[in-house]
Amino acid sequence: MMRAKRSLGQNFLVDRQTVARIIEAVSPEPTETIIEIGPGKGALTAPLVERAGRVIAIEFDRDLVPVLRARFGAHANFTLVEADALEVDVCQLVAPADKTRVVANLPYNISTAIIQHLLRQRRCITEMILMLQREVVWRMLAPPGSSERGYLSVLVEVFCTAEKLFDVAPGAFRPVPKVWSSVVRLRVRRESEVDSRAAETLLALASAGFMQRRKTMLNNLRQATGRIGARIEAAGGAAALLAAAGIDAQRRAESLALAEWRRLAQALDSSNYGSAQT
Repeated sequence: MMRAKRSLGQNFLVDRQTVARIIEAVSPEPTETIIEIGPGKGALTAPLVERAGRVIAIEFDRDLVPVLRARFGAHANFTLVEADALEVDVCQLVAPADKTRVVANLPYNISTAIIQHLLRQRRCITEMILMLQREVVWRMLAPPGSSERGYLSVLVEVFCTAEKLFDVAPGAFRPVPKVWSSVVRLRVRRESEVDSRAAETLLALASAGFMQRRKTMLNNLRQATGRIGARIEAAGGAAALLAAAGIDAQRRAESLALAEWRRLAQALDSSNYGSAQT
């Protein structure tokens, strides 16, 4: 019997009702390509293969690969990729399809990193249905002013519309984790809705702004390093930048709404553009 590996953060989904609820949320179409990250023993893979036109499963654990091949290898619409999901080019993988959806029960220890990696490939991803640690979903959906709000909240808000679907009790997994999980749907915004250059500036500012949560925006932006630090300095410094965006320098990053982050990014881009022209 295959045992979960603690080093990989594995907790295998075994509850049939939870599987059914996730598949109902996905509602696979017979003409679409679906990416499944971390299929494990195949609890979600089985109904996906039955209903989707094409299923590409990405599994990092080499000990699970023969198990999955033995169970699903005879299905013409199933492809197993033995790889690290953090290194896979999803858009290349799904070709000739130009769009895909992602389904995943993500390991708690790398869930944020995988979400960031997938959003960098958003040109071919329309939707993600993800099972995550409940606390991660709280942070993801945290509104301005919440103590849970952080860089992940802003990242997801820039590129997606997010909806929590339901919670999953620890008993739905083997081994039983110490935490609850939640299933969330992320609908990726169309490219026409996202200004990529502005988004890059915004997220660099958010990363700097949340660097030390107890500090004000002024102090965090003053201490920003690297390219974003140089750009803030070129704009006249943190105080001038915040003033240009109409943001109180004594506020903390978690209090800013997305519209305010956008104003801040616009102020920095405008200032740097003006500097480059003179």
